[in-house]
Amino acid sequence: MSARNGGTELDLSWISKIQVNQPAVLRRAEQIQARRTVKKEWQAAWLLKAVTFIDLTTLSGDDTSSNIQRLCYKAKYPIREDLLKSLNMHDKGLTTAAVCVYPARVCDAVKALKASGCTIPVASVATGFPAGQTHLKTRLEEIRLAVEDGATEIDVVINRTLVLTGQWEALYDEIRQFRKACGEAHLKTILATGELGSLTNVYKASMIAMMAGSDFIKTSTGKETVNATFPVAIVMLRAIRDFFWKTGNKVGFKPAGGIRNAKDSLAWLSLVKEELGNEWLTPELFRIGASTLLLDIERQIYHHVTGRYAAYHDLPMS
Repeated sequence: MSARNGGTELDLSWISKIQVNQPAVLRRAEQIQARRTVKKEWQAAWLLKAVTFIDLTTLSGDDTSSNIQRLCYKAKYPIREDLLKSLNMHDKGLTTAAVCVYPARVCDAVKALKASGCTIPVASVATGFPAGQTHLKTRLEEIRLAVEDGATEIDVVINRTLVLTGQWEALYDEIRQFRKACGEAHLKTILATGELGSLTNVYKASMIAMMAGSDFIKTSTGKETVNATFPVAIVMLRAIRDFFWKTGNKVGFKPAGGIRNAKDSLAWLSLVKEELGNEWLTPELFRIGASTLLLDIERQIYHHVTGRYAAYHDLPMS
């Protein structure tokens, strides 16, 4: 991953001036959804590119070491080798960007990837995921333990109460402490945008998170009623752009929750390309949090190569 965002001093005067034009954002979101994002002959190439942005995720109560091992195998070999050979991509080292698990499963993921000789990063959720409603001391310790176990990326959740009550300084201070607890690990801050009340709050929370040193800002935990949506993404991407223009620091973007099919993934790539440019279309600055998306991408690649859709038993590791 790229150099970390060191953050800036808290600038409340900037935050106080922010007001999002919601009708304009909704019109832009409708434009994205209405058009075809990638021409058919280029879709396979873009879908393979999408694979490299996926944080392949399992965050279930019944996770075990065996299904973590399976997840890691799929992260290393995301597309069947015979399909990659047909596209002349079998020797390109195609993998997902990372695997993402609960803190208690980090050791299992690190062990499985090490055994396969793979350097894919292990990301861990933390800080009382998904609600963030535990004591700050506990949340900080959870980060430290995940890093000790080998996680090199930490996906933290913010305390939504601080946003809803306008406690921006307290939010900044908490995220600064998360940043410090991460040590050398990269900090991805989940805003849980479906619970922030307004697009203006989404922009303000995005900006506070970046000022506090987040390397990525992420839409959702995947556990909220409303997860990654285009209006929210537009606001977050423009906050990233404004922060870059003001500070020179590039911060990554990660939509997560509800991104399940290949067509959706192409729309997300197109949106990031249009709003931030090609330089953000790298795993260092763009991720997609997903658990089932990879299956549909592999099915679309299968169809591109063979002319027919795969039965589920044709892709047994998905």
